[in-house]
Amino acid sequence: MKSLSAVIRNNNLDAKILPFGESAILIEFGKGIDPEIHGRVKMFTENLDLSPLPGMIEYVSAFSSVTIFYDPVKVRKMHKEAPEGKSLLTFEILAVMVRERLGKLDHDADYTPRIVEIPVCYGEEFGPDLQYVAEYNKLTADEVIHIHSHGEYLVYMIGFAPGFPYLGGMSECIATPRRQSPRMSIPAGSVGIAGMQTGVYPIATPGGWQLIGNTPVELFRPQDNPPTLLQSGDRIRFYPITR
Repeated sequence: MKSLSAVIRNNNLDAKILPFGESAILIEFGKGIDPEIHGRVKMFTENLDLSPLPGMIEYVSAFSSVTIFYDPVKVRKMHKEAPEGKSLLTFEILAVMVRERLGKLDHDADYTPRIVEIPVCYGEEFGPDLQYVAEYNKLTADEVIHIHSHGEYLVYMIGFAPGFPYLGGMSECIATPRRQSPRMSIPAGSVGIAGMQTGVYPIATPGGWQLIGNTPVELFRPQDNPPTLLQSGDRIRFYPITR
């Protein structure tokens, strides 16, 4: 049976197009967590924001891929019979559209990321694990704060909880394993570290990250559109504040 997939190679852009259930299509730009791959993801999603594909309901971007959810009925209504008279599957119809769209992208274009600065009150009851992170890395608490607040972090994707940013770019000098026993409830705004990642809990939720501080900024704003402060492609900078 022929595999329902397509690989696009154009102007140094590699993308694999795959069916994702009966009403979604997956576009993979590579594997792993890589700023260059994510740049391709961002380029494509910005194009979809400006000009959605016919029948598209929404898209979900991840570290290295974009999944497009679509209405199969609308896609088929706008499709004309193939020249040889053979009817195409809905996935194949949309795959052609995606292939054409990717081929028209300006792959040399740069986008200017939005810079978002987030204040953090480090330590004490706001960051009960700050001292542990320091001791684990043979640093002082002040050194951990300095390293964490002097980095610039790329938002690769939003997930896990509404508005939760998956960030890349944290220094390995402060990398710390997750807690062995997760907390049943972590306060909204908590800033944590887990392995090589750092992030901010937008709502109160269970979790096992090492908590080093808290921000008064609301990341999840259900009354707004979009309802999340941060978006994929943003650059985040943390800065210390006092109580």
